[in-house]
Amino acid sequence: MMRRRDLLRGALPLATLAMPRVAWARPAGELWQFDSLRSVGGQAVELVGAPTLVDSPWGRATAFDGIDDALLIGRHPLVGAKAFTIEALFRPDGGAFEQRWFHLEADDGSGAPPGTGKTRMLFEIRVVEQSWYLDAFVTGPGYKQTLIDPTRRFPVGPWYHVAQSCDGQTFRSFVDGKLQAEAPITFTPQQSPGGPGRAAIGMRMNRVNYFHGAVRAAFFAKRALDPKDFRLLPRTR
Repeated sequence: MMRRRDLLRGALPLATLAMPRVAWARPAGELWQFDSLRSVGGQAVELVGAPTLVDSPWGRATAFDGIDDALLIGRHPLVGAKAFTIEALFRPDGGAFEQRWFHLEADDGSGAPPGTGKTRMLFEIRVVEQSWYLDAFVTGPGYKQTLIDPTRRFPVGPWYHVAQSCDGQTFRSFVDGKLQAEAPITFTPQQSPGGPGRAAIGMRMNRVNYFHGAVRAAFFAKRALDPKDFRLLPRTR
């Protein structure tokens, strides 16, 4: 019988587990499901290139070719949060070494081109042959922190749950509910006086570092969640 600890040790892909409970009433937060190329989370989507819809273990997902595909959304859902968690279900399919596949950016009102702002939250991966490792990053006024451990690698091809969280003092990253790295941080809420902020899925906002793979869903909470409370992490029945 499948055991949860086998998944966390990397023995089983997420696709073998029960679908995540994306309809929970708790924890409170904002859910984006990438099952449409027209809107996500009630927000209009701008297409870059020609992303496509594909099947995932939990319904439709958006796939990116790693060359020129991406989605642009005019909102940073964690603006003003004193603490946060970002979760996502994604499938890395290999390709270039450096890939930025989730980019949230505040608008500081300076008129700086998208992708060059100084207040942002990111998910990236590094691909080495047929494996990948996670790069989580956050920067804003008075703080700038990367979480990356090249020794913690996973095979490309399966679906994975990833998360990053910050309680205001410690920044942490996770793969399939297992801690990957953590570091102290003096976090302050990300403000966006120039507008609602913006998001890019499948590339860095300034149209480089494209992602080869697929994204099913993301969840944003304005508090640091314990892994047992992650909303998108699949549970065994």
